[in-house]
Amino acid sequence: MNDRHKAPEGGIIIVSACLAGVPCRFDGLSKSYEKIKELVKNEKTILVCPEQLGGLTTPRVPSEIKGEKVFSKTGTDVTAQFNRGAEITLALAKEYGCKSAILKSRSPSCGKGKVYDGSFSGRLIAGNGFTADLLLKNGIEVLTEEEI
Repeated sequence: MNDRHKAPEGGIIIVSACLAGVPCRFDGLSKSYEKIKELVKNEKTILVCPEQLGGLTTPRVPSEIKGEKVFSKTGTDVTAQFNRGAEITLALAKEYGCKSAILKSRSPSCGKGKVYDGSFSGRLIAGNGFTADLLLKNGIEVLTEEEI
């Protein structure tokens, strides 16, 4: 872990499954990080993919937040699935007393601080993904892989 942030200590940690090597991203791949995989081996963690928990398949059409909603690149409104995944993730966090989460940056579910702008052009704007936002509003510390 670098000096900027250490992994949260104590308790069970929610972790984006893709960061631990689970191929659950929209493209059917993972985005694993050795530091996260090491954390999962050595700490009590719960791996989640809020988009799958919300009922979306893997692979799936990429989605981005536009205003208060989430749309797939084909224009399908997938806000309900993103809300459901966020709510299930929060329920798991509460059930297991999780005080922190490590989530995938820039994701419309898991991103913290910056997310894609909804134009599918790669442009980032200030904001949080649906799951990150809900966890933060409920007092759960959220870090991204870039902060670990």
